[in-house]
Amino acid sequence: MGELPPANTKRWVVRRKAAVVAAVQGGKITLEEALHRYQLTEEEFRTWQRAYDAHGLPGLRATRLQQYRTPSSPRPRRPRR
Repeated sequence: MGELPPANTKRWVVRRKAAVVAAVQGGKITLEEALHRYQLTEEEFRTWQRAYDAHGLPGLRATRLQQYRTPSSPRPRRPRR
């Protein structure tokens, strides 16, 4: 996916997220190195990874995240009083 973003990256655009995911999946950098270098949580990285695997680059768009998430079960309604 190209070169890795700089370690001080604060703005995570689609291509930067994809580059990190591809680097970890391709063995260019370990998961632990990526988490430390980019100050990510494992949960955040795994979310990117799942979205990229399922939907490609469009799945990593923050503005489209709701469209790609699996629908959750509806919350039970509280009885009216």
